[in-house]
This record gives sequence, structure tokens and C-alpha cells, in this order.
Amino acid sequence: MNFNKTLTIWYSEHKREMPWRNTKNPYNIWLSEIILQQTQVAQGLPYYEAFVDKYPTVFDLAHAQEEDVLKLWQGLGYYSRARNLHTSAKYIANELNGIFPNTYKELLKLKGVGDYTASAIASICFNEPTAVVDGNVYRVLSRYFGIDTPINSTQGIKEFKTLATSLMDHQNPSDYNQAIMEFGAIQCKPKNPNCTICPLNESCVALQKNKTEVLPVKLNKTKVSTKHFNFLVLLSTDKKTIFHKRTTKGIWQNLYQFPLLETEQKLKMADFKKHPFIQSLFKDAPFEFSLYNSKDIVHKLSHQHLHTKFWIIEVEKLPHNGIPIAKIKTYPTPILISNFIDEFFD
Repeated sequence: MNFNKTLTIWYSEHKREMPWRNTKNPYNIWLSEIILQQTQVAQGLPYYEAFVDKYPTVFDLAHAQEEDVLKLWQGLGYYSRARNLHTSAKYIANELNGIFPNTYKELLKLKGVGDYTASAIASICFNEPTAVVDGNVYRVLSRYFGIDTPINSTQGIKEFKTLATSLMDHQNPSDYNQAIMEFGAIQCKPKNPNCTICPLNESCVALQKNKTEVLPVKLNKTKVSTKHFNFLVLLSTDKKTIFHKRTTKGIWQNLYQFPLLETEQKLKMADFKKHPFIQSLFKDAPFEFSLYNSKDIVHKLSHQHLHTKFWIIEVEKLPHNGIPIAKIKTYPTPILISNFIDEFFD
């Protein structure tokens, strides 16, 4: 069986209609690929459309304020993608005069662009035969060839990239790369794929050996930690609150949040007012407090689970400069904070 030809034919008949498939403009392809990292198409599509509408060219994105970019990105998570997107847009606009890098090697120099994204852009926009290897491709290749090398091991990354490269359609790398990714997304799905209608079923090793559910193999490297977050929602009589930018390195860098008290254990109502941080924040100033959510809101990230409480604190005057509550929804925030704001201040 001609593996790449079979996939390309399948793609021509079954591909989903996507706005970025109607163009070869590298700006649009780059934007779509960055948005779809760690994100399903259904979730990413409205964000792509919003970005193209607000920033139709790389110059528009380069001239934007970072806060505006982060606000538009809000809800997608993995905010370093948005920061890197903005940084690379400024580099392309200011250093490259708006001319997009047109080779795999040059694309790799863009912040936030790795092997997969560089391969996708190079093949789709510039017809360079560079093989894409993402989660969908790992799954298709692992199942079809019966490979149980862990896909997130050093050996596995090298082995699958070599295999993907050997299978490339050098005459039509754009369609082939999109075909194998699309095939993994909607035909060779992670759970319960419909193998009876698969065009590769007669020669698929995983199907023949009943290994479809166990391939691909992935090492469990991520150690998930638990943290206890207590956000202090201060409300003054003149309708202001404290809301500041998180400047420390991390996934929420440059996003806004309420003052945060992180504790090793759950903070109980009886212990809240006595906590040294609360004592130092208010000193002798009177305040009233209540707990917005008696049950922790658990926000799950890839490497940690945040057990979160929102403490409502009413004061006559804020201990620090604040912002009008009416403006709070204009700031970029993590989705955890955004959801609370939408509920509490609605």
C-alpha cells in the first residue's frame, strides 16, 4: 500500500473546512498553528477568527499592546504562547520588514516555534518537504507500524521524526502533512477509532495485533503538585479593588490577579483574620470578610492542581492604590480569575 498517497486521497475527501486552509499566507498559518498548540480546533477557531479580525497583518499584531494581546487570548491557557506570538510578530515586522522566514531553519529562530510548527509552516506555505510530528502523527505512525517506543522519550522523538521524514511526499508536502494530521484528528482518534472504515485497516499492525487502545506509548513524566490559593477580593466603599499584574516568571506572567495568599494547607475561616499576611496588610484597620466559595474551586493545570478560595473583604479604604471595580473586566486575567469576575461582578 502507498501510505502517503492513501492518506492524501483520504484527505481530499474528508478534510474539514478551516479558514486557514484557504490561504498560503504564512502569517495566517503561523497564527493558526500557535493557537492550535495544546488546543482543540473547536476551541481555537473563534480565537483565530478574533485575532485575524483585530490583527489582520503581522504589522498590526506587532504594534499591539501586550495587554491587549493577552486579553484577546484569555481562556486559551498556556499564555506563554501569546507572549511569544507577540514577540515574534515584533521581530518579523521590525527586523525582517514584515517578510516571513520561508525555510524550516529560519522559522525555528522565531520565539515559540519548535520543530513541529516550523515543519508545518515550511511545508504548507513554502512547499518544503519537512515532516510534521504532532500528537496526531505520533498516534497514526505508532498504530500503523506497531511501534511501542515511548513517544516522549529521546529515542522515540528521534525514531518517529526519522520515520515521518522517510514517508514524506516530496511532490506535495503541504497536503500530505495536513492529511496525516487530519487523519489522526478525525479518523485514527485517541479513543474508539472506527477501524472498520479506515483505508489503512488491512495493513495496520495495531489493528491486527489488537493494540489500538495501548498505542502510542507515553511515559508518565509529569508530577502533579497541589497548591492552595487564597485570592483576596478587596472592596472599598468608593467601589475600588486591588488588582495587579503578575510580573514573576510563570504561566500567568503579565496577567492580572487579586492579591494572592498561598498556603500549604486549606485556610479555614477561623484562621483567616489571624494569618500574619492579613495582619500585616490591614494592621489595625477594621474590615469585614466572608468566603465566596465554601468548597475549593479546583483549577487543573498540566503540572499542578490549584485549590482556590476567594475571600471577599470589605473595607472603608484600600491599604494600597486600587482600580475602579467598573474597569476590572478590561484587564487580561487567567480564566480562573475571569470566571470568578463574571460570576461575582455581573
